[in-house]
Amino acid sequence: MTDASPSRAVFVNVGERTNVTGSAKFRKLIQNGDYPAALEVARQQVENGAQIIDVNMDEGLLDSKQAMVTFLNLIAAEPDIARVPIMIDSSKWEVIEAGLKCVQGKAIVNSISLKEGEDQFLEQARACLAYGAAVVVMAFDESGQAETADHKFDICKRAYDLLVDTVGFDPNDIIFDPNIFAVATGIEEHNDYAIAFIDAARRIRQELPGAHVSGGVSNISFSFRGNEPVRRAMHSVFLYHAIKAGVDMGIVNAGQLDIYDEIDPELRELTEDVILNRRDDSTERLLQAADRFKGDGTVAKKEDAEWRTRPVAERLKHALVKGIDEFVVEDTEEARQAFDRPLHVIEGPLMDGMNVVGDLFGEGKMFLPQVVKSARVMKKAVAHLIPFMEAEREASGAAKESAGRVVMATVKGDVHDIGKNIVGVVLQCNGYDVIDLGVMVPAEKILETARKENAHIIGLSGLITPSLDEMVHVAAEMERQGFELPLLIGGATTSPAHTAVKIEPAFKRAPVVHVHDASRAVGVVSRLLSADQRGPYWEEIRAGHEKTRITRARTQASRDRVRLAEARANAFDVDAKDYAPPAPRKPGLTTIEDVRLADLAPYIDWTPFFMAWDIKGVYPKILDDPRRGEAARALFDDAQAMLKQMIAEDWLKPRGVAGLWPARREGDDVIVFADEARKTEAGRFFGLRQQLRKDSGKPHYAISDFISASRPDWIGGFAVTAGEAEAGIAERFRKANDDYSEILFKALADRFAEAFAEYLHARVRREIWGYAPDEALDNAELIAEAYQGIRPAPGYPAQPDHTEKDLLFRLLDAPGRTGITLTESRAMNPASSVSGLYLAHPDSVYFAVGRIARDQVEDYARRKGWSLEEAETALSPILGYDPDAPAAAAAE
Repeated sequence: MTDASPSRAVFVNVGERTNVTGSAKFRKLIQNGDYPAALEVARQQVENGAQIIDVNMDEGLLDSKQAMVTFLNLIAAEPDIARVPIMIDSSKWEVIEAGLKCVQGKAIVNSISLKEGEDQFLEQARACLAYGAAVVVMAFDESGQAETADHKFDICKRAYDLLVDTVGFDPNDIIFDPNIFAVATGIEEHNDYAIAFIDAARRIRQELPGAHVSGGVSNISFSFRGNEPVRRAMHSVFLYHAIKAGVDMGIVNAGQLDIYDEIDPELRELTEDVILNRRDDSTERLLQAADRFKGDGTVAKKEDAEWRTRPVAERLKHALVKGIDEFVVEDTEEARQAFDRPLHVIEGPLMDGMNVVGDLFGEGKMFLPQVVKSARVMKKAVAHLIPFMEAEREASGAAKESAGRVVMATVKGDVHDIGKNIVGVVLQCNGYDVIDLGVMVPAEKILETARKENAHIIGLSGLITPSLDEMVHVAAEMERQGFELPLLIGGATTSPAHTAVKIEPAFKRAPVVHVHDASRAVGVVSRLLSADQRGPYWEEIRAGHEKTRITRARTQASRDRVRLAEARANAFDVDAKDYAPPAPRKPGLTTIEDVRLADLAPYIDWTPFFMAWDIKGVYPKILDDPRRGEAARALFDDAQAMLKQMIAEDWLKPRGVAGLWPARREGDDVIVFADEARKTEAGRFFGLRQQLRKDSGKPHYAISDFISASRPDWIGGFAVTAGEAEAGIAERFRKANDDYSEILFKALADRFAEAFAEYLHARVRREIWGYAPDEALDNAELIAEAYQGIRPAPGYPAQPDHTEKDLLFRLLDAPGRTGITLTESRAMNPASSVSGLYLAHPDSVYFAVGRIARDQVEDYARRKGWSLEEAETALSPILGYDPDAPAAAAAE
């Protein structure tokens, strides 16, 4: 977890719908044993923006322990759920401990307390520490629940001292819940409950260093059950003040939140009076007004058309905040003529506007698409002023000034840059100079540019797993060449663990920081460039990295993996059932060049589009989200406008190829044949098998399990791209200083590539392979993967080795038939491309290989003809041991 000062707390949303005590729907699913549907609830929580999911199975008619174990084991095999931490929530210690044995990575225990005395508290805390878990500590002691601010803090201080000094807890792994109680109940003693929580939270964050504060937010509004507008307002107002006080986590339904500034002013004032207990009659006044706010509770806002009549400085500020670029050049020129120097326009109204944007973004009142629009306005204004500033500088002989320069690059071998571009825009919006070197940038160019530009920070980005090793190489070169610049690490495959274990040990001269997303970048950079904050922040980072290394080593050492022979003995047996693999109607290669963007648009899954912009939620529900909906609708409207233009003008020419080949399973591998007689081998896909111990007789999967070893079977492959013109179109937007349109276009190109993969798979099932000729699924069913068969991809959880793309591309003749090429790290170029395998067996499922043991890595190296070092490099993200440790220590 990331610590923050009370005024800059980052709020972590805990999903509450996987709790049988809080969700009737989830309880019924668990009681009925419908775990697949229960997993969908968890998946929806993550897609809707939950950064932690709370799992509770405490129900009288359930075997809570068994339900917890079953559900957590299922989550472990679902990468899109398991990527967020699990909060194991139970009043029964045996259920918590059973859950801790199932969770991968760091869990959070909810909860322990002092209500049974110190002995039990210390015993449970030591057990949590042994499992590497963080803990939620309730503000209970032997006398009961704390109600006053002083009592809440005193209990938390006592627990903190015991956990840190006696047990040895890292303070960052302590989360206090000082009890949120309902206000406006009509009982005078309850009026201070909200402010007591807020005051206690503030003291905890100020006086108990490192500790976090959480709570169940919906409790605050219990008195207004049935009046959702008032409840939403109470939640939003309470969180607004609680987060300022340092509350950085909470169980809250995002659908029950309103944007603070958009709450009806009267309702906001009445609610704030209640939350802060500002008037003796606060409860009565809110009760009297409550009925008037039933219904949708929204406040109609008229379009502000009079802003064009304001003074020019105000017009520029308004344009920046609203992202309106229509008049920015003429307004900037008017301002230039009114100010003494063109620089004063930047330092004055333009920076005033961007400061507002930064504040709103930091407070969660603006979202990335809006910020990127603001950056477009700023860039156009600055672009107009630059010639005048250059002329002035040349006349005076002054050197160019800079508050801070960041060199950013997507590392060698990787072609993905949407996330990097967004981070760059956010930094520029906050006054930093960003030198963006683009994609596929070798270490030599990154470091040469950093020296030439006198950079203050270097930022590296990557999306594919081989990029992780390239980042280690860059870090090692920085160490060798004596660089003392902070190094930022970001991108979809990066993680705090990899940064701590692999990158920081290679570069010791300056801070190495993993930046999770664009919203964190500004805070990180500002602390790294602050003379006062850099030293303490570096110490904090180093301590966190060391703790991560220790925890990871302990977790890997204790993880229960089976030997490879045992896993193979527990493989899924596709030949156990009477199943005749279908022969394809059209074996061999089928080139797809008759598809236009208009054909692919109906297959677009819009949910990942919003996630690319850091707007987490499921489409179309995200459009009506109380907090994110306005930004989501505006982004969607812009996307639809560009989509229509892309289709009408054929901006991109999609190309694809599908192949179907005779195949046979041999152990963990799939042999592909050049002929239907299956005598001439064309290649071999090498499989990796799960090794984590499993309960209930579940198989240890490898992709080869879904191909027959005894019957004539087939395997397929595909490669599709949205089109080779992608880079050129993006470059035109970049040259026009239009980051927003560039990122929007790239995000849409990605969606078209994924839509092409969905379209082609459906066509293969119905026509080319033809094993499902009568299939008639709508787009929602396609997104839900309600069809027979799977399409796993090299480099992804079921087949983590990116080098497997080499054979796939050779069999498909992908470069010749589609124009897609592979970089040395096996990234696909153009970036908006997708490739993978087709497996048709009705029992085939997606799975994650997960961490594997040394015996499988050695076996994989032997089968591939590699050295052990080559295998460890290719499989580094899934190694269940430290390859640098002595062999005896690493062996399992």
